[in-house]
Amino acid sequence: MPHLLLIDDDHDLGPPLGSYLRRFDFTLEQALAPSQGLARLAAGGVDAVILDVMLPEMDGFEVCRRLRTGPPALQGLPVLMLTARGELTDRVVGLELGADDYLPKPFEPRELAARLTTILRRQRGAAAVPAAPLAAEPVLRFEGLSLDPLRREARRLAAGEPAGPALELTGTEFELLLLLAREPGRVFSRDEILGRLRGHDAELFTRAVDILVSRLRRKLEPLDCIRTLRNAGYSFAGAPLGALR
Repeated sequence: MPHLLLIDDDHDLGPPLGSYLRRFDFTLEQALAPSQGLARLAAGGVDAVILDVMLPEMDGFEVCRRLRTGPPALQGLPVLMLTARGELTDRVVGLELGADDYLPKPFEPRELAARLTTILRRQRGAAAVPAAPLAAEPVLRFEGLSLDPLRREARRLAAGEPAGPALELTGTEFELLLLLAREPGRVFSRDEILGRLRGHDAELFTRAVDILVSRLRRKLEPLDCIRTLRNAGYSFAGAPLGALR
């Protein structure tokens, strides 16, 4: 039974929502402040987070940022942002910071349950990929960049110099970069990227892929190795230097 953490300072939201979600085999606990929520997440045992934006201490965007740049166990934790701020700019900011979905208040609990089910299904689909081929995969080297699938690290390369420190990529950002780099020049559609990264039944936002690519490009600067093909998708354009085993 998936265990959810609701980070929301509305005392009256958690109990009825938890009662409703039990119909869909979810358990829910509530943290009324970000510090309480982050401490609970650090203890483990949470499968997904429902995160409000308007919070005391810090807003939900900052909480999401801390999760995506925090310990590896939290970086890939599914996050659904639930807030009264439903403007497009707020949704884009949340997705840019790594949220998996965004549902404005007032909301239908049935829709929330459906979105949570989809998010967790994607995560299970990604986790089901066999690990054995990954362990044997060599380090990929391109002009200005190396990718280590086993350590899940991306590093800058400069001619005649050792590789630089690992880039601060979220798990999804690294998965996207590795997906493209494994087949340089191949064009991946947005729908295919969603399906490959999150498992099957990916119905979220194709717009989320654009936001993810934009975020990844900023972290790779000044390296320009991801190409956009209008109305088609994205491809990797880095010049290969060979692989290291």
